[in-house]
Amino acid sequence: MRKSIRFLLNDQLVKRDDVRATTTLLDFLRLERRLTGTKEGCNEGDCGACTVLVGRLGPDGLAYQSLNACIRFLGSLDGCHVVTVESLAQGGALHPVQQAMVDFHGSQCGFCTPGIVMSLYALWMANPTPSEAQIETAIQGNLCRCTGYEPIIKAAKAISTYGSVAEDVLTTQRERITEQLTAWADDHLVDISATSEAGSERFFIPQTPEHLADLLAEHPDATIVAGATDVGLWVNKDHRAISPVIFVGGLNALQSITVVDDAVTIGAGVSYSAFVPVLQDHFPHMEELWWRIGGEQVRNMGTLGGNIANGSPIGDTPPAFIALGATLTLRSKSGTRTLPLEDFFLTYGKQDRRPDEFVESLTLPKPPESSLNAVYKISKRRDEDISALCGAFSLTVANGTVSSARVAFGGMAGTPARAKHVELALVGKLWNRATIDAAKAEFSKDYQPLTDWRATADYRLKAAENLLTRFYLEHAKQDHPVRLNREVAA
Repeated sequence: MRKSIRFLLNDQLVKRDDVRATTTLLDFLRLERRLTGTKEGCNEGDCGACTVLVGRLGPDGLAYQSLNACIRFLGSLDGCHVVTVESLAQGGALHPVQQAMVDFHGSQCGFCTPGIVMSLYALWMANPTPSEAQIETAIQGNLCRCTGYEPIIKAAKAISTYGSVAEDVLTTQRERITEQLTAWADDHLVDISATSEAGSERFFIPQTPEHLADLLAEHPDATIVAGATDVGLWVNKDHRAISPVIFVGGLNALQSITVVDDAVTIGAGVSYSAFVPVLQDHFPHMEELWWRIGGEQVRNMGTLGGNIANGSPIGDTPPAFIALGATLTLRSKSGTRTLPLEDFFLTYGKQDRRPDEFVESLTLPKPPESSLNAVYKISKRRDEDISALCGAFSLTVANGTVSSARVAFGGMAGTPARAKHVELALVGKLWNRATIDAAKAEFSKDYQPLTDWRATADYRLKAAENLLTRFYLEHAKQDHPVRLNREVAA
């Protein structure tokens, strides 16, 4: 057992044995290290002003991603390399990303600029010649109220004219950094503690699923944290006490993806970003939804298992997975059990998970090639917004008749749930507008949504009905276009 965490902060070694469970990387940088280039804006992972790069060793070597420091707990950085904006300029000269931002007037008030620089740095290191769409995706999680983004996009396109990725310090020092992080890698359970006005706090980092199962058996009241995109807000906004914390974000055994002929099994610790290649290959109907989940930083941090385990009725992925007939595997010290994902959600705030269990994996059946599938998210903003409702449809049609149907929604009840009356109104009926119109009337039997600040109950019901119509129009054979697509002009 190890009683401390170790990580690199820019080019300095940090070793701590007194980390509070709720201390964020942002607070550590600003309050303890006085690295104030990393800004505090929203403190909930939306604005991107706190963006940093974090490198972690994985199966393919050292990889860097942009993250939100405001919701990243300090204890979770064990074995990582943290890169802040202060480290970019070398030898008195601005970094290529910084110089491009200056020359193209990509900064006005400047508060958001360090975070945007770090997001563009992450993009440039991975893709030195990005398209405009890729640039927009990279800064999707960075809010700027001044520039209108156009000068930022122009700067991003020009970065490689100012320097080469091959000459960047993260490239030239890659071998040294890898050696340092590799030397620290071990299989020891990490148990760090600190005393505060709230009492004693503990932060555990298991290295194996067996460690995790043992910890939950001993600490059934523990808070399991992976990406902290939800738990971080519990701390920053609700000021909840979450100790003891068990951090599973570095548990490689929960980050595997297994593809077989008819299904894909995804470890609970797989991030949204890590799942993209598999999603594009096997579940392309979900891709549009995927790029509307948070920003790049949140997709790098958030996990599929976390989006399910938190039990939110407005989580984006559960409706899509339920419509496909997903199953969930839970694990404890006594063994594993598997259940349909839809059965995991019992009532609002309650899931079918014992205190000593954790979500181990999710299995998604591959949709048949002949099936019709779609997921739709309705929100006030297109990007970086929580759903008012999210609807998913998976149908098969044979000889003009609906032979099977699974329809699931989030935001319509206390849990993500199937629309079984709607399904019954579809199966065995002709695939035509009359069937769709009849099925729409069944939504009120399946759901009695609430009115809140995101949407009224009436709006949610009407939107759900209209999404079924949209699904039909997009998948029935039509002689006219049914969608308008935004294209970048040549």
